[in-house]
Amino acid sequence: MSEFGVVGWPAGAIRTERLVLRPSEARDRDAVIELLASAEVGAYVGGARDRGELERTLPEVPGQRPGFFVVELEGAAIGTVTLDARSAESTGYPEAGKVELGYLFLPHAWGRGYAAEACAAALTWFATTHPGESVALCTQTANDRSLRLATKLGFTELTRYHAYGAEQCLATWSDHVQS
Repeated sequence: MSEFGVVGWPAGAIRTERLVLRPSEARDRDAVIELLASAEVGAYVGGARDRGELERTLPEVPGQRPGFFVVELEGAAIGTVTLDARSAESTGYPEAGKVELGYLFLPHAWGRGYAAEACAAALTWFATTHPGESVALCTQTANDRSLRLATKLGFTELTRYHAYGAEQCLATWSDHVQS
């Protein structure tokens, strides 16, 4: 990580068998608005945001920051993966990692393995550029799909806690555990 705790960028796009993970561009704005305004997507992350408000306030290039990846399938944005600095003090579990993995996918992309493929690629890149660093993942325990994905990716549950009106799971992933 940089001295400011921010994940950097890969030298180029991250390519998998079916997907491309790349920095956000202006052409992704509509897809990001759709993600954030979707009741289905927002069910376990605080709810859908108001579409009109998003249209007015979202920058021309949404999520333009290190660690924010647009996930593209056949030239169209289908989701996002983020690797963001996290505050260990917020949960009291510093061993979970200094970086947190997040992901959102449009409902039409669910159930096809895209989230697993994209998150695995982002974690592999992160492990290569930040060897030995752990990654945290937080999700509502009611989100069965997210819990299954965390297990599939190799995350280990550290604890459960109550926040945002629901039970949460804090899990950790380390590249040295994966090998």
